[in-house]
Amino acid sequence: MTSATPSTRVGFLGPLGTFTEQALKTQPDLAAAEHVLYRTMPDVLDAVQQGEVDLGFVAIENSIEGAVNLTQDELAFNHDLLIQREVVLSIEHCLMAKPGTTLADVDVVLSIPVASAQCHAYLRNHVGQAALKAANSTAEAARIVAEELGAGAAAVAPRAAAELYGLDILAADIADHPGNQTRFVVVAREGIPAPTGHDRTALVIYQRADEPGSLISILQEFAARRINLSNLLSRPTKDGGLGDYCFVVYADGHVADELVADAMRALRIKQGKVKFLGSYPAAGEHAAQVRDDADARWRDADEWLQRLRDDIR
Repeated sequence: MTSATPSTRVGFLGPLGTFTEQALKTQPDLAAAEHVLYRTMPDVLDAVQQGEVDLGFVAIENSIEGAVNLTQDELAFNHDLLIQREVVLSIEHCLMAKPGTTLADVDVVLSIPVASAQCHAYLRNHVGQAALKAANSTAEAARIVAEELGAGAAAVAPRAAAELYGLDILAADIADHPGNQTRFVVVAREGIPAPTGHDRTALVIYQRADEPGSLISILQEFAARRINLSNLLSRPTKDGGLGDYCFVVYADGHVADELVADAMRALRIKQGKVKFLGSYPAAGEHAAQVRDDADARWRDADEWLQRLRDDIR
């Protein structure tokens, strides 16, 4: 895994108090690095691409809302960056406002849209009279409520943001479902971390044509090699019109694994365009034994085939 040093510059979504900052600080090496705050997630990725910072730290998936499409699409279409690691953080969304504000007073709620969506049912049922407005981040929403708006404004933001900006928490843990978690990734301009045995490989796979069986054709390459897919997303390619899609695939394993490499080779031959987003250490526990067994069978088959070829006269 690529490690940061105190001189490493890490860009992430600001201002201070975001969930992104909390997740970043769970990583000792990143917490000790130099931090650079940006207004939006594309700004973070731009900064990495242009060399302003060494690493970028961005949200990519939520357990309630699914993919953070803004990040996924930026990595798939607009940037050539490689994922270095992933970090999973448990999320507690709080509704907060200036001291003295009650739920009945709230007439506008600010947050980043992906956070508002995770709390949609609570907001509808408890502050249904309020207008929902977008901010660049949860902490930015809290800052605006504290510094720029009058009574009646509230923010959906982390508990830490309430402490940082002097707001009262009107309601805690307001996500629509328990166990809310967000997956973050660290990205860099270059470099593939060495395999650890608990890895994930991210790919963008473009179809040669929109035709029956194109998806099953892609999935067969992984199934035949017993490679588990932890996530599969269908995304419009942006420039091909309606019906023109690519697939973002997160597969268990590393490009250094023979089976993963073999699947990637077959997909490149069959589909024509495959973009590699990285092989990196995966968060949590994974079924490494399944991968080890599959790799062993592949090596056995490869050796068997090589022995047959050695008899060619």
